[in-house]
Amino acid sequence: MTAAHTGGCRCGAVRFEASAEPHHVSYCHCGDCRRASGAPVSAFVGFITEQVAFTGKALKMFENGPVTRSFCGICGSPIAYVDERLADHIYFMLGAMDMPAYFKPTHHAHVREQLPFVHMPDDLPRYLKTSVPRPDGTQS
Repeated sequence: MTAAHTGGCRCGAVRFEASAEPHHVSYCHCGDCRRASGAPVSAFVGFITEQVAFTGKALKMFENGPVTRSFCGICGSPIAYVDERLADHIYFMLGAMDMPAYFKPTHHAHVREQLPFVHMPDDLPRYLKTSVPRPDGTQS
C-alpha cells in the first residue's frame, strides 16, 4: 500500500490527501502559472482525481478558460489546478505538499515562456509547450 501524500494551505483551512503515487511532477514556466502563484516558475505534482480527498470548507475556485485553479479562501494559498482537457487529473502546487522534497520534478514545461533571468541548470527535458499530452494526442 502506498503511503498517503498530504498537503494544504498556509492557515490549515484546506487540507488534501492523495492515496497513490503521483503520475506527474514538473516545473511550469507559463505566464498563467506565474500569475496564479506569484513566482517566476511553478512546480506541480499530478494525481488521478479519484485518488484525492479534500477536507475543510475554505477551498475556492477561479476559472480561466479550460483551467480551474483552487486556492484557500482564507489565506489565499494556491492549492491546485484542473484542466477540463485532462479529465480525472488534478495538479497540486509543489509548495502545498507537506513533504515537497519527496517530489522531484522530472521536466520543464512551457519553456518558450521562461523568463530570461531564470536559470535552472539541470539536465531535465524541456518542452516548448505543455508536457502533458491531451486526449487528442497533441501537446498544446
